[in-house]
Amino acid sequence: MAVKIKDVAAHAGVSVGTVSNVLNGRDTVSPGVVERVRAAIDALGYVRNDAARQLRAGRSRAIALVVLDVGNPFFAAVARGAEARAADDGYVVLLGSSGADADQERLYVDQFREQRVAGVLLTPADAGGDVVEHLAAAGIPVVLVDEQTAGDDVCTVSVDDVEGGHLAVAHLLEQGRRRIAFVAGPLSTRQVADRLAGARRAVADVEGASLEVIETDAMTVLAGRAAGERLRERDDRPDAVFAANDLLAVGVLQALTMLGDIRVPDDIALVGYDDIDFAAATVVPLTSVRQPAEALGSTAVDLLLRQLDGGVDPAERQVRFQPELVVRASSGESLRP
Repeated sequence: MAVKIKDVAAHAGVSVGTVSNVLNGRDTVSPGVVERVRAAIDALGYVRNDAARQLRAGRSRAIALVVLDVGNPFFAAVARGAEARAADDGYVVLLGSSGADADQERLYVDQFREQRVAGVLLTPADAGGDVVEHLAAAGIPVVLVDEQTAGDDVCTVSVDDVEGGHLAVAHLLEQGRRRIAFVAGPLSTRQVADRLAGARRAVADVEGASLEVIETDAMTVLAGRAAGERLRERDDRPDAVFAANDLLAVGVLQALTMLGDIRVPDDIALVGYDDIDFAAATVVPLTSVRQPAEALGSTAVDLLLRQLDGGVDPAERQVRFQPELVVRASSGESLRP
């Protein structure tokens, strides 16, 4: 049978209220009584039922974060930012990875809802789904992370991916590259579509420039390597590649350089996206479009806590960051003669 708080009180010879005060760290209990209560807790093996306590209080101290792929260092950085900001206010972050699968996402959301989390931070697997409405109906506030909405009824934090795509390809064009391939990932992903739109805008500004789109079924190193292997087998290779994220770019780089007959950037320049931690540590340091991943996570938590504490002004619900191009060796300035 589970030990209850009244058992601890009887063992220590104090009231239930005194035990509660000790458990909650209140300084109204004398040191000697605190020591007796803690000794009783240890002797009986008492464990506080936080779920029941939260149910009575009406609010959990946990925030859920559901991302597309926790194996992607970009989302790991988002989670770091969220955890740091949540800890400032005494909250913890519970993490789920949907694998970009709407059914898995719904499973996580339902589980977190049953645990009465204070709120949910969500990178939706299906931007057109009903998860936000599902949570709103349960009275659980939501912030969309790395996503945008047309209206101002939902809080969002995002990055201008159209501008990011434009930055990447405009840089390659400035280096004299004209035959550019975009290794895309799934084009149904909003972020990929926006990056492609920005890339096309840059190409449209330069006479004689072209953009080839190479779609992959995932945004992973393996998918990038497969795309890079297809490119290296061609006689009509592009002279530059823009990859929709750094994992794809790393895979492309591996495939192009593995036999030593193609040089990056001399033969093919390469730009990635996200500027993950090891972008600078690849065999040829990777030029990348930097997203402020930790700021996305911390800002999302801040918006969620403001919702819990009274609401967010409609004009402040949509936070959009600007990307930054970080130039490294993979997009060198000179073309091979």
